Amino acid sequence: MDIELPILNSIKSYPVRPSKIIALGLNYREHIEEIPSVNIKGVTGEIPKEPVLFPKTPNVLIPDGAPIVIPRFLKDYQFENFRVDYEAELAFFIKDQCKSVPAEEAYDHIFGFTCMNDVSQRNIQSADVSGWFRGKSLDTFGPIGPEIVRTEDLPDPQNLIIQCRLNGKLVQDSNTRFMIFPIREIVAFISKNFTLMPGDLILTGTPLGVGPLHHGDVVEVEIQHIGKLVNPVQEA
Repeated sequence: MDIELPILNSIKSYPVRPSKIIALGLNYREHIEEIPSVNIKGVTGEIPKEPVLFPKTPNVLIPDGAPIVIPRFLKDYQFENFRVDYEAELAFFIKDQCKSVPAEEAYDHIFGFTCMNDVSQRNIQSADVSGWFRGKSLDTFGPIGPEIVRTEDLPDPQNLIIQCRLNGKLVQDSNTRFMIFPIREIVAFISKNFTLMPGDLILTGTPLGVGPLHHGDVVEVEIQHIGKLVNPVQEA
């Protein structure tokens, strides 16, 4: 799906066509503490020593208002305690081609920030031998928007209230200042490992309060100074 996000204070829009989507797991301490209830194999309550990276693929991307679709084939597995979870996250787009960026220069390489929902199929995420790839990359499992706020227009990306509501009920309520690895370190670490390209999309992790989605739900991700991303949930 072709997506273009409005840019705050601009008549232009931003085409969302990343060559890669790189996400962080386990980047809020309180979320790590709730992991046993989420039941992700191989993940303990220990604080990671370096950022935990995993990919999502561009087919996940959908705009504000589009439905998150729980695919029909998942029922064939007859999973016990079936779970597809919401995860509210701050995301950002890379401005230019860059490699081995010093942490102090990280913001020079970020075009802007937006809201994202890192929808996750927990049973597959835990069961697949290859890791988190498939459970994180099913179609529609990456709502994004509603707009992008350029770096220079955002007061402090490292101090933003981040919330999620499920059917109007507040289920996640935190602040980006509680990240274990802050944005500058995220850019430095990822760009040390991979050359980043213009339009690449990076997710910064989710706070405490993740939980399951069901047919008929409406999930909202809201981040201070950025806006509210709203998506219904439906079964295929």
